[in-house]
Amino acid sequence: MATSAPDTVADGKAHGLKALSETVAADTDALADDRAEAVNAKHNRPLYESPPKIHPKQAKGRFRRIKWIVLFVTLGIYYLAPWVRWPRGEGIPDQAILVDFSERKFYFFFIEIWPQEFYYITGLLILAALGLFLVTSVFGRVWCGYTCPQTVWTDLFVQIERWIEGDRNKRIRLDQARWTLAKLAKRTAKHGLWLVVAVSTGGAWVFYFNDAPQLLGDLFAGTAPTPAYVSMGVLTATTYLLGGHAREQVCTYMCPWPRIQGAMFDENTLLVSYRWDRGEPRGRHKKGDSWEGRGDCIDCNQCVAVCPVGIDIRDGAQMECIQCALCIDACNDVMAKVGRPPNLIAYETINAPERRAQGDHSGIRLLRPRTLLYSALIAVVAGIMVAGLSTRATTDVNVLRDRNPVFVRLADGGIRNGYELKVLNKLHQERTFTIAVDGLPGVRLFNPVTREEGTVALTVPADSVGSVKLYVSLPKGHVTDGTLEDGSAAVDFVIRHDATDTRVVETMPFRGPN
Repeated sequence: MATSAPDTVADGKAHGLKALSETVAADTDALADDRAEAVNAKHNRPLYESPPKIHPKQAKGRFRRIKWIVLFVTLGIYYLAPWVRWPRGEGIPDQAILVDFSERKFYFFFIEIWPQEFYYITGLLILAALGLFLVTSVFGRVWCGYTCPQTVWTDLFVQIERWIEGDRNKRIRLDQARWTLAKLAKRTAKHGLWLVVAVSTGGAWVFYFNDAPQLLGDLFAGTAPTPAYVSMGVLTATTYLLGGHAREQVCTYMCPWPRIQGAMFDENTLLVSYRWDRGEPRGRHKKGDSWEGRGDCIDCNQCVAVCPVGIDIRDGAQMECIQCALCIDACNDVMAKVGRPPNLIAYETINAPERRAQGDHSGIRLLRPRTLLYSALIAVVAGIMVAGLSTRATTDVNVLRDRNPVFVRLADGGIRNGYELKVLNKLHQERTFTIAVDGLPGVRLFNPVTREEGTVALTVPADSVGSVKLYVSLPKGHVTDGTLEDGSAAVDFVIRHDATDTRVVETMPFRGPN
């Protein structure tokens, strides 16, 4: 008998739904069979033997994409920043970011920090610490999960391993397989690429301390400074060891931040959490099973399989968790396959289950005492630094008085003191300063080199320090009229540059007989 069109469509839909159900059931069974043990969980961690190797599975989802973006951006900045140029003038380095030990200066685009201004570096470190405290108090250990160098380079090394040896199950089987030419080739290629990344990491670091293009040529020519080769060697070894081999052991045993970050958390901090009030009781789920009387967790352990530190997020908050959120991606993928709502594992606050039980579904509280305190401190420190940078002087003067002899008695009965005056010219242009003395009646200034008297000229190159030897003398009549009756008086050195409206006065003691 002929079948009508509506019946044919209905049969097709039924067949499609049946096939989809069978596919979901098969996927669920496969997930359940792919068991991953939380080998780095506290109750599984051996005390006196080498820990088992962790093979994280490839995760796919929103947080994995975010981590890739952060990885490319941070590594791009690290590797490319030394090659950015910033013109500053003739004879001055044009590298945008440069720590110049030979000249004892730190260049950062339009900012130039001299040794006596190191407090600006201190301010930047304070701002970085306070910013980390603020972000941690709101979003937990996002620094560890996304931007920590150990996390970024470990992600890169694991991805190289995945490209060559395959995903989790293939890597496990390769570890257990006997040595063959194929296994040797894969391991050689993997470690070779790891060393390339490690050498590039060490090489990029030394470029921050020398002119990058010149140093690159010197490194290949073998004429670079010895410290450059030593630094590259140390950083190559540490990157290869920590990113390729130590991995989660650095986060578990070496890093102090997991021990400190707990002080930044409160009940309103967002943490990657398993929603036990929705997931329990857990258990495997088969096709056709009812969801009544059980939780959404099908105990597939995919959250464990993708974890780069080898823990089970369902055990609750743990020091080892770096909050990378890959378990959220893995769990959401499983929930989509079994037809359950996403975010069984999600970013949520510590008190969220209690609030849900009370019917409170409000969002997180961003404005809390600790977040307000951290924000206020950041604003204060940033304000001080901005004010300091915007009002910083373009000229610094330092005067050193001769200590041996303390003074010299002249033939006419007068007294002479010797000084060395240094002028720091922070502008990127040459300047000629005029130097005079004031503050004592009859005081006279003399340059023993140029034989200038009264007013002395000092030319200081751009972005440099100029120095001059000076004699300051007081005639006999002024020595005996009480000016130096206690053996000391104050003299003012007046340094001027009229073109830039610069005037600096430095007061120094003038010594004589008691």
